[in-house]
Amino acid sequence: MVTIKDLNTRTQPNWCPGCGNYSILTALKMAVADLGLDPKNVCLTSGIGCGSKLPHWINTYGIHTIHGRGLPVATGIHLANNKLKVVSIGGDGDGYGIGLSHFVHSCRRNLDMAYFVQNNQIYGLTKGQTSPTSDKGFKTVSTPFGAIEWPIFPLSLAIEQGATFVARGFAGEIKHLTELMKQAIQHPGFAYIDILQPCVTFNKKNTYDWFKKRVYKLEETGHDPTDKSEALKKADEWNAYYDDNIPIGLFYKKDHEHYLERYEYIKDKPLVEHDISNVDITKIMEDFV
Repeated sequence: MVTIKDLNTRTQPNWCPGCGNYSILTALKMAVADLGLDPKNVCLTSGIGCGSKLPHWINTYGIHTIHGRGLPVATGIHLANNKLKVVSIGGDGDGYGIGLSHFVHSCRRNLDMAYFVQNNQIYGLTKGQTSPTSDKGFKTVSTPFGAIEWPIFPLSLAIEQGATFVARGFAGEIKHLTELMKQAIQHPGFAYIDILQPCVTFNKKNTYDWFKKRVYKLEETGHDPTDKSEALKKADEWNAYYDDNIPIGLFYKKDHEHYLERYEYIKDKPLVEHDISNVDITKIMEDFV
């Protein structure tokens, strides 16, 4: 049996006291432990940002990559060894800014991995600039007169681009978030969770109290996650025009062929287990070296 203690590391996070990332880390540990996953069969990737240091503080394999590149590295790991449970994690600036194209292509490929975005609607690591999910009119050090752009709506984008598991969690609801993570990790396809994560230092609007007055659980309303049209309506419920009701939970789920099922060579046997001792690479070396 894997326990939370098995997943603890010798060092501890150095996020700001009260940061939502603590809850996200706890939920991920609980999900891995509840699923009974062997830590050596779990690999995390991340980009750059406050929350992207998370792989340092959970006792699994992990790679802290460069800004916005957590997903392509996760893709490479998954293609090389599809026996691993691969999870990529990062912030809204990392995933919806510089990494947005990787997000779109990961959705359309329906890669068999999970992607968790710590969405605090601000760039926390660089001390409080607007991010792609900041509200229009939001005042920060980079937009002292208010942001003039509309925010990106990532859940609608994920559904339309082919992700087969699309959810939203909230760092203030750890048990609920843990269950979403468990479902995502087990889902055969690209499983994406946008996680509302209050930044207590730089985002003074979207606080824990602000969210708690507005969030409600989709599963308590009879929502059917297999209905794409309804999922898109729910994904659009909280956007630049409506902010009184914020649904959390599973928006959309679809059973669909995932990426590796199209590759006969590695569908049944991970690439790392193939015997390449008799492969002659002389010609390739001559061409490229």
